[in-house]
Order: sequence, then structure tokens, then C-alpha cells
Amino acid sequence: MAIVNPADLSASLLTVVNTVVAGRDGTPVTIGDVALERPRNRDHGDWASNIAMKIAKALRANPRELATQIAEALTSVEGVASVDVAGPGFINITLDAAAAGALAKTIVEADTAYGTGDLYTGVTVNIEFVSANPTGPIHIGGTRWAAVGDSLARIFTAEGAVVTREYYFNDHGAQIDRFARSLLASYLGEPAPEDGYGGEYISDIAARVIADYPGELSTIPTREEVQEVFRSTGVELMFGDIRASLHEFGVDFDVYFHENELHESGAVERAVARLRDLGHIYEADGATWLRTTDFGDDKDRVVIKSDGEAAYISGDLAYYLNKRERGFERNIILLGADHHGYVQRLMAMTAAFGDEPYYNLEILIGQLVNLVRDGEPLRMSKRAGTVVTMEDLVEAVGVDAARYSLVRSSIDTEVDIDLDLLTRRTNDNPVFYVQYAHARTGAVARNAADSGVGREVFDAGLLTHETESILLGTLAEFPRIVRQAAELREPHRVARYAEELAGTYHRWYDNCRVTPLGDEEVSDVHRTRLWLNDATGIVLRNALALLGVSAPERM
Repeated sequence: MAIVNPADLSASLLTVVNTVVAGRDGTPVTIGDVALERPRNRDHGDWASNIAMKIAKALRANPRELATQIAEALTSVEGVASVDVAGPGFINITLDAAAAGALAKTIVEADTAYGTGDLYTGVTVNIEFVSANPTGPIHIGGTRWAAVGDSLARIFTAEGAVVTREYYFNDHGAQIDRFARSLLASYLGEPAPEDGYGGEYISDIAARVIADYPGELSTIPTREEVQEVFRSTGVELMFGDIRASLHEFGVDFDVYFHENELHESGAVERAVARLRDLGHIYEADGATWLRTTDFGDDKDRVVIKSDGEAAYISGDLAYYLNKRERGFERNIILLGADHHGYVQRLMAMTAAFGDEPYYNLEILIGQLVNLVRDGEPLRMSKRAGTVVTMEDLVEAVGVDAARYSLVRSSIDTEVDIDLDLLTRRTNDNPVFYVQYAHARTGAVARNAADSGVGREVFDAGLLTHETESILLGTLAEFPRIVRQAAELREPHRVARYAEELAGTYHRWYDNCRVTPLGDEEVSDVHRTRLWLNDATGIVLRNALALLGVSAPERM
């Protein structure tokens, strides 16, 4: 098999390894065992593998001796220039120029499919994120989840999963009562309730409720009935505002699930009945309990209180069962740092239903976001009155910069977003740096067309400059990065990769011309470099698409 991309090299390595170990005791090696990495030191070759060290123990073999046998056999593979063994058994592989350069043509022909994989082919995945209470605009923490959750959904889809984006509206309980009382107080010209909500948006929603009501609110006989009007209409208006904000942010959900439906449809009772049948429900002190301590929780949980009211966890039980009954194999929920204490009880709940914690249900916990302007934290919103909102961030830096800045750091870390930096058109601004690299690939292609350089010829062996080798190596990494981002639930890996690729491309651009200088004739070198330029543009575009960020053709 000739080597034209990393997948071919993996397949060739797998064939060689199984030939070398044939007849020995041990489980046959599969493609999942074959790991290829780009060496940090390019003097160590194009690719490195630890496969010999990985399988040596099972084969009762010396890892370095096994690596040497694999290396000797691998040198006969077409496209492999040399193979060396380092340390305890690392296999370092150098491809010949033609084999390495062939990737450029592969990428151009694959276009949007380059970088996609099969890690989760056919797996049904429900990703629930944002899920802000319908009592106010989306705050900056929810905005981070909008960016991260949507990027995760895109990355899972790229790896073959059947993904549903879901938003859970907490429209049942005390917070809705406070919201309704706050709207009513605004209508009556009274101060906001002590435990209520403030900010300009409350006055805005109240005014819209009044405008939408078909009659005169003043004719409604009781305060309670007026408050109910504000509750029902106000919540729907807030829903609409939240959906509109998310849509403008590039995030649309497949399902908007209302918590109230669980309590009105009998779903809570069905979930309790299921758990009772499984033997995990008991009665004590007039209340109904779930025996979560059997599954690692620190205490059992009340499901139905002694007064007959459903406890908070009852909604979690019903909602999880609902998702499983809808056929979702993997359920991922993104929550803020203040929900860390909920994880263990939710995992216990999963086990109580007979499912596998951390497989059928995963909880991703994210840290805080701080906005900084002029070196000072930005803490207040003109509209919300208390917290910084999605609209505040988008108004300050735009959708692309907002999404990119929120997804480029691990969710495990608290992040400071410098609003001044994100408005600069300089290389210090990471989203500008990546988008500019993509725009530059477009400019190079347009200039090439004007100079008579086309893609009529591709000779991979002509891509011999050091920066071309480095650029090709970086392009080859993209499928692995996407797979890792999906497997580890870390979309920031795609953003950081895009920045690395942008830098590698800019250095190549400074050293290798696609268009001829002066009276220089158009050559096959120019034509082949155009393929590499266009391949880079495709990968930058695909990476930005996974982050929900645009890839401008001109800047």
C-alpha cells in the first residue's frame, strides 16, 4: 500500500506489526492499538509510534527488539524513506517527499470531509447545554456553554454521531414565581420584590405583556389573576428573547424541553414507579426516598416530600428516563461550577436505573468567565442590571470573537476575556490571527489565478522546502485533533490547533511563492504549491466551522 495520508500509514503499520508478531501468543493487534504522533523534534522524523512498547508485554518480548523488527519490515513500504528505533522502543518514521506531499491533494479532494472520522458512527448523543432559567437574559457563563456545547455537537457530528442539541427550560418552581412577581411589580410601579429580579429587561417584558394582552389588565379582579397573566405571557416572551439571542449567536437547538411537562404529564410518577420496581425506592418519615447510597452517593435522596410535593431530584429522574426512552445512548449535560455537588447524585441515579454512569450520562462542569476592559473586570450589565450577558459580549466584540474566545480554553479553567484585545486587528488577537490566515489562502488563490497558476499539475515530490514539510505535518494532524476533541470533550483543542496551523502557514507563505516573480515562468512547483495553499485553506475553514466561527475570504 502506498502512503498518501496518515490513515494509510496506520494501516501499513498495522499490517507490518501483525506480520512480525504472527504465530506468537497474544491478542492480534487492531487499528485501535496503532497510535501515530508527530514528534516534537522534527529531526526524529515525520511520525512516531509506541506500538512495540504497547504490545511487548502481552507477547513476552523485549520492546526494543520488537521495535527493531517492525522498523526493518516497515522500510519496505512504499513511501517510507527511513525508520529508526529510539529509546526503549519508539519507532520514528520518515516519509519520502512524494508520500508526505500527497496529503495536499488528498485534502483538496476531500474538502469538507477532511477531518471527519468514525469514532461515534451511529451513536445517538443528546447534548444539553445553556438551559438558563427563563427569568432573564443569558449571562456570560451560559454564553460560554452556548459556544462550547454547540462546538461539541459539531465535533461529535464530525465523528459520525447522531446528535441532538437540547435546551431544558426550568419553567417550574419558585424562580418562575419570583419572575412573575417582579413583572407585576413593574406594571404596578412598585419596587422589585426583595427576592425578585431587576434590570431594564423586566420593565421591557412587563410592557410587552401589557401590549400583548387582548383586554385591559385593570379589569382583572384579583392580583393573583393578574400575576398569572404576567407569569404565562412573560415566560413565553423571555423564552422568545433567549431563543433569538442564541440564534444570533449561531446556536439553534433541536429540542426545547419544558420542565413543567414532566410534572404535568405524569413522567415523575412513572420514573418513581420504575425505580420502585427495581427495588430502589422506600418510604420513611412520611416521604418517598431513593436509595442512592447503594450507588456511591453520600446520602439517600428524598424524591417526594412528606407534604406530597415533588423534590428537585424528581425532575432529574423523570428527565433522564425520558431521554433514555427517546433512544439516546449517550447523554451529556454541561453545567456551571456551582453544580459540582450534583454530579455524584446524578451518577447514582443513572446506576439506579440500571445504566452505566459516565457512559449513558456524563456531566461536564465548566468554570467561570470574567470579562476585562481597560484592565478592569466588567461586572454589570445595562440591561440585566446584575450580571454580564451574551448581548453585552456580542455587542463588544462580535459573534466570531465571542465564540472563539469562549471555546479556546479548557472548560476546567477560569478564563479572562480581554475585550480590548478581541477588537484589535492584530496577530495578538487569536481569532483575527486564524481568520486572517484563511483570508490569506484565498488571496493567494486569487493572485495565482491572475498569474495563470492553476491546479492542472500536482507533483508531490516537489514539496521539498522545510516549511512545506512542517506545514504538511501540521495538516496531517487535523483528523487526530478532531478525534481527540470528541473523545476528551475538549473543543479547545481544535482552536489551539487552528492557531498552530495559522502560524505554520504564515511561515510557509514567507518562504515559498505560489505565483512567479517578475518574468519567471509558471512552473509545476507553483502549481503544486497552489494545491498546498488550498489544502491549508480547507483545513482552516473546517476547523473554524467546528467552532461555529466564520472563515472570511477577505479581511
